[in-house]
Amino acid sequence: MTPPPQGPATAAPAPDGPPSRSPDQDSTPPRDPGRERDLLLEVHGAVKTFPGVRALSEMDLELHGGEVLALVGENGAGKSTLMKVLTGVHHPDAGEFRYLGRPLRVSGPMDAAQQGLAIIHQELNLIPSLTVAQNIYLGREDLAARLLTRPRQLEARAQSLFDELGMDLDPSARAEDLPVAQQQMVEIAKALSFDARVLIMDEPTAALNESEVETLHALIRDFVTERTGVVYISHRMEELRRIADRVQVIRDGEFVDDFPMAGASMDDVVTKMVGRPVETGGSGSGPRDVREDREVILSVEHLRSRPLVEDVSFDLREGEILGFAGLMGAGRSETARALIGSLPRQGGSVRYRGRPVSWRSPAQAARAGIGYLPEDRKRLGLMLEASVLRNMELSSLGERFQRGGFVRDGAARAAAEEKAGALHVRTPHLDQPIKNLSGGNQQKAVIGRWLLKDCDVLIFDEPTRGIDVGAKEEIHTLLEDLAAQGRSIIVISSELPEVLRLAHRVVVMNQGRVSGVLEAAEADPESVMRLATAEDLTTTTEGHR
Repeated sequence: MTPPPQGPATAAPAPDGPPSRSPDQDSTPPRDPGRERDLLLEVHGAVKTFPGVRALSEMDLELHGGEVLALVGENGAGKSTLMKVLTGVHHPDAGEFRYLGRPLRVSGPMDAAQQGLAIIHQELNLIPSLTVAQNIYLGREDLAARLLTRPRQLEARAQSLFDELGMDLDPSARAEDLPVAQQQMVEIAKALSFDARVLIMDEPTAALNESEVETLHALIRDFVTERTGVVYISHRMEELRRIADRVQVIRDGEFVDDFPMAGASMDDVVTKMVGRPVETGGSGSGPRDVREDREVILSVEHLRSRPLVEDVSFDLREGEILGFAGLMGAGRSETARALIGSLPRQGGSVRYRGRPVSWRSPAQAARAGIGYLPEDRKRLGLMLEASVLRNMELSSLGERFQRGGFVRDGAARAAAEEKAGALHVRTPHLDQPIKNLSGGNQQKAVIGRWLLKDCDVLIFDEPTRGIDVGAKEEIHTLLEDLAAQGRSIIVISSELPEVLRLAHRVVVMNQGRVSGVLEAAEADPESVMRLATAEDLTTTTEGHR
């Protein structure tokens, strides 16, 4: 990236540092973003286009020392694109970019980090076969020899970093063996390992539970001083209220507004994001009643898939949304993967429409009518180099759109276009490589794949992770509509309000076991967390199936 050089930028010096704040103060930050401070980062008139899409249009942004700037907007608004331009992933078409008052020129993320701009991307960017320590220090010339010749020394350095940050990570573990949440913490540790003045966080908490979010926020508070600042991208409004000093709203690649977070109405923020009022719905707005005489579509008894699934039993009825809640590591995602044959089973039984089944792969489960939307969409759910169309029709070409041994391309395209339109997948055309779409639009395309497949049972693992407020409401409404049409749905989510909003019943998992099943009327945050954290798991839950 080589932005056109301009005259030097001026910044008023800050007379005083920001007031100190203890890590456990998670309400509105006392920092005053209105005070004059050193201008760390400036963007003026940024333009970036992709084939058929103007991702940034005369975009402006300023980050001052001592502040956390929340950058918000719908999926496809240009947030991630702007951050990738700043860190050299994309080359801008036009614009002025300054860092510490000087023209900013970076060749890529590593160069940006070494200059003082570190980024945590929305999507995980680790090399699966390398250890945690190797992933953190990969690409740094001063440490290159230690990657292979002195791994113990490298691991000791990483362990020292984790101790300093208060992270419980094993530096010798391979990245591919870690759950998504721990992989995200590795990404955070990697960014914080640089001596950065500006830290850019793109959906850093998407895979984290509440405790891990608090740990991250404490790290941010320690990081932010008069000389440093954070750009924080998130769709979680309450989270932004706790951590941000100032909010900048962008829409369709353009600047909309910025204002202090203190006193800001979340409804107003969302309205500015989407350009229209949006119901940000609490719990209880979804379909709430499923008769017990409805057919049991899927019955699971004493499922075991070690090390994380010990004893799981539940029934899923026709037209039901069954929510799965629990703390990170409780075995929710692993239960779904064992069910569809993605993980080996050591015990238990599964009956689908009354017949015993033992799927050995997700493909077998899909042919039977079980659709699965994975937690890690990029690694497990998408062919990133393929088109949106190819990704959407992937599971249905051989059945729904084949006649006489030939694929009916026209029918497949028409059906995919209809689903993409209904889901508001934002793309200029379906031949666009899916890697060019925002994370939220990629997620909606995967949902569209299983709607084209016309599955009876749909398993959604973190269906709205990294998706903006407006799109999240659309997906919630979609799931409710699918259940009303008779489909049976499992929703696994680390966002408890989402589970309570959608589910007719909530299965609470704890240490690989079902610790309780709650009807919608009795499910609230307190009752769910009581079951999720219980130490005595000897009580049977068979009566609640």
